[in-house]
Amino acid sequence: VGDKVMVLARSGLWQEVVNVPASQTFLMPEGMSFEEAAALLVNYITAYMILFDFGNLRPNQSVLIHMAAGGVGTAAIQLCKTVENVTIFGTASASKHDSLKESGVAHPIDYRTMDYAEEVRKISPKGVDIVLDPLGGSDTSKAFNLLKPMGKLITYGVANLLTGQKKNLMAMAKTWWNQFSINALQLLHHNKAVCGYHLGYMDEEFELVGGVVAKLVNLYSQGKIKPKIDSVWPFDQVADAMKQMQEKKNVGKVILVPEAPKEESKKEEN
Repeated sequence: VGDKVMVLARSGLWQEVVNVPASQTFLMPEGMSFEEAAALLVNYITAYMILFDFGNLRPNQSVLIHMAAGGVGTAAIQLCKTVENVTIFGTASASKHDSLKESGVAHPIDYRTMDYAEEVRKISPKGVDIVLDPLGGSDTSKAFNLLKPMGKLITYGVANLLTGQKKNLMAMAKTWWNQFSINALQLLHHNKAVCGYHLGYMDEEFELVGGVVAKLVNLYSQGKIKPKIDSVWPFDQVADAMKQMQEKKNVGKVILVPEAPKEESKKEEN
């Protein structure tokens, strides 16, 4: 009672009072804000397990991070920086490139105006060691082809299914049709790995997830990782918060809070 905790839950967190099993709560470290706590768990657990548990990231390797300015992207960049001499390629719209360079992305690529696979090959003809794939569809095939021998592709989402303001059924069908498929025998010839990750299906893996959280809390306490907050929105502006992400304006995490921060409220009163 009275502990400040971070919470993992599949859904139902956009409300003032939430009831979750104690096993899905984790003590917040000293000095962490509630906004940082809200931004930490899902993104950093995902990025950590993809890079280290599946990806086996080691010094002198290279990583391609899609949606590099988003929540998982910014977490992955920070975690890559904890390993010596990792080269990071990151896709994002051009307006976010300066921010990405500051955070440690050696090669930001504007996916809207360039073929990112070609751009990666110009700099690294053999490709990269690890690709983080939140896109799905034909991008998963491109990711697989970009892997060096012994490279790992970790797919953890299908952002390509969500196009524009409304779900476009034709676009969804096309993405589904273009979804990457490979069998075990084909993998033999390529010397590459394909992994699938979904934190939502780790509900019962308390020890596994708890071990990762302990490592993340340790990295936070050492100042090696720090959640990047793009913006904070009260519940009654949830539509604007969603729009911020939908229009791909955010750099870092978009956070919801029950009510507007006090400073903003005072400004409005004045």
